[in-house]
Formats: sequence, structure tokens, C-alpha cells
Amino acid sequence: MTRIRVDDRYRGAHGIGRYASEVLPRLALTWQPLGLGGSPYTPLDAFRPLPALGRDELVYSPGYGALTRARRQILTIHDLIQLQLPWPGRAKFSAYYAGPVRHAVRKAGVVLTVSETSARAIREWLRDDAVEVVNAGNGCSDAFRPDGAAETSVDPHLLFVGNMRRHKNLDVVLRALVAAPAVRLAAVIPEPEAPAVRSRAAALGVGARVTVLHGIDDDRLAALYRGAAATVMPSTLEGFGLPALESISCGVPVVYWRGCEAVAEIVGDRGWAVDGAHDVDEWATALETAVSTGRRVEPPPVGVYDWHSVGAAVSDVLDAG
Repeated sequence: MTRIRVDDRYRGAHGIGRYASEVLPRLALTWQPLGLGGSPYTPLDAFRPLPALGRDELVYSPGYGALTRARRQILTIHDLIQLQLPWPGRAKFSAYYAGPVRHAVRKAGVVLTVSETSARAIREWLRDDAVEVVNAGNGCSDAFRPDGAAETSVDPHLLFVGNMRRHKNLDVVLRALVAAPAVRLAAVIPEPEAPAVRSRAAALGVGARVTVLHGIDDDRLAALYRGAAATVMPSTLEGFGLPALESISCGVPVVYWRGCEAVAEIVGDRGWAVDGAHDVDEWATALETAVSTGRRVEPPPVGVYDWHSVGAAVSDVLDAG
């Protein structure tokens, strides 16, 4: 019987961390943690020593961190955004994915992901029909629902949830605020990036209209969504787009770039699509429209984005492994 060992270092508030926190407790199989320290996101982590593993032990990682010393490891690759970064930043990720990650995936014969957008990208990257790419889906916490408290301390406002990485495209929203003087923005950002967001907003002359938040739990985040006129998600690349899902699950529309397939797949007609990813004037118009309409949207059907279903899908793959 296969024994499951899990690299459980990924747990956190958003993105891969949220996925790990929600999925691991819902696995239908008995598993044990690998007990590793350090960060799973550093390339050199791939070559670290591992605890003694039996021949029948399978390692599961809810993220992309490959461990070359594992006999067999199943990964959840959420997206391939790192392979679309500009040079020279992309160089280290290209080597990492072409080496440890590709090796682990081919050795396992299967890889998990979270959306059809990412599944297609992974198939194109792998170019290996012997590897099964399984879209186990993604979920949304029960905290994100239309009913409940709404935080209106910054009102009316738009909400941004993300970080300052280039593909998140926050800067176009900050620049659009210059041309949209009636719009205020609440930005939920990792704490280390908060000073940079405040500095950039101040430099653009919109600092008084940008509130930067960090370290908040799901209940408060849901209240922020419900209190917002809309959520703005200007990403140029996403493997899934969790803030968009959380927003519409709270009944709140999303302003997004039409070309970001994963976000468009989630939002559909529950918001406003902007044609130009970096067109400041178009973004300013969309932001003003979102603030002025007071629109609310229907959340996704029950069960479509369900963590229990994701946990079951992952469990099936691990059980077959």
C-alpha cells in the first residue's frame, strides 16, 4: 500500500498557501508531513536531503517545489507565470522548470493543476503525452458569500487583493486614479510590500485615496469585498485568479483585463472587461463606472468552486499513485 508524505510548508493566506491550507485537511488519505524546514520556493531547495523514505512512499507537494531526491513526487503546478517573466529574471526559472520540475513530473507520470487555462499551458510546456495533466480545480472559502458584514470605512472604494509583481499590474490602477478623482482604492498587499505601494501612490499624488492593508483574515477580507463597489484585478497573467472568485462569491463585480484568460473564465459577465492592459485612460473610465453604478452580481452556482471537491480530486490522483 502506498504511503503518502506531504511537503506541508506551503500553508499561508493566499495563492498556493491558501490552496495548501484548504486542501491538505480535506485529503481522504492518511498522510504524514515530510517535516522539512526552510522555503520550498528556492531553486536550491530541490536538492536538499530528505528524511529516509520507503520504496512505497509517495511525496505530494501542493506547490511546484520539486524534490529531486524523492523516488516519486506528485506536484500541483498552479501556473507557469514564472516562465513568462522578462529576461534576465526568467533565466533561473527556465533552468529550474526544465530540470527538477520536468524531471519530477515525467517520473510521476501525472501532474495536478487548478484550471483549464493552466492545464493547457502545462501540456504545451511538457510536450509529453505520457504525462497526465489533471485539473483538480480550485475552491473558495465559506467566508466569501453575499450575506454578512460589509466594511465601508473607505467608501465608496474599489478593492485590490494581490501584490506588486509585474504581472499583477497594480501600477496601471494607481496611475488610473490620477484621472479618476472620485475613486478610492483599498489594497490588500503583503506587509513587506506595503511601503512601496504607499510610496508609489504618494509619488503619483493619489496617496490620500489609497488605503494599504495587510495581515487580515478571511472574515475581514470578505467584509472588504462586500463593502467595495467592485474588485479590480488588472493581472496580465494568472493561473486561476482567486481574488476574482472571492469577489463574485461575495456578489461584487470585478474590473479586469479581457486578455487574462483565467480571470475572464471566472468572471464572465459579472463585471467590466478592459481591452487595454496598460491603457490608463480606459482603466480610469472603467473604475469610475464601477464606483458609480452600485452593481451587484450573482455568485457562482453552489458546488462549482468547492474545496471538498478539490480535496477529493487530489486524493483520487494520490490514491492511484
